[in-house]
Amino acid sequence: MTAAVFLGCACIAFGPALALYIFTIATEPLRIIFLIVGAFFWLLSLLLSSLVWFVARSIAGDNDGPVQKYLLIFGVLVSVLIQEMFRFAYYRLLKKANEGLKIMNPDEEAPSMRLLAYAFMTLVIILLHVFWGIVFFDGCERNNRYALLVVLLTHLLVSALTFISPHYGISLLSAYTIMVFMGVWAFFVAGGSCRSLKLCLLCQDKDFLLFNQHSR
Repeated sequence: MTAAVFLGCACIAFGPALALYIFTIATEPLRIIFLIVGAFFWLLSLLLSSLVWFVARSIAGDNDGPVQKYLLIFGVLVSVLIQEMFRFAYYRLLKKANEGLKIMNPDEEAPSMRLLAYAFMTLVIILLHVFWGIVFFDGCERNNRYALLVVLLTHLLVSALTFISPHYGISLLSAYTIMVFMGVWAFFVAGGSCRSLKLCLLCQDKDFLLFNQHSR
């Protein structure tokens, strides 16, 4: 039973992300490089966030009560801000390297439910980072501060729901609502349309089918 729960939660959390990697990234070496560099930037942001958190905990000491609550809120806020700063730095790096790249390459019910909730939350956060990245980069490209602000605020909100709210149902529902909103936004930002979506779902998109045949 434990192995089945673990396998099910792992498939929920990482299945869609793995499918995205296999079908959209694994076939292109340059995209794999972008993925690794992006992951490196994200790990650096987490390292810096951890250092800030360690310093804050050292200053606050082992005090209980409101101090720990405010410290957690401060940690979430700083972590999100640092991640978005590194996302912008990654965008600037890609922007500066664009010309060069063109030249180079044209039985436990409660624990089980808790694990299941964590799996679904992991899934939504992975997909949200994909959508946030698309919208954020487009906002930088078009100098759209509104888009950057929406990414920052939704990132803060989802982080608050993940680490602060004890109600899994409310957190998941809110996070998935934000994910759908950001996913639709990212779809249209990436050049999608209602017509292209309809053709794709009906397997009538000739460009998509030809691309898959050539990639094989």
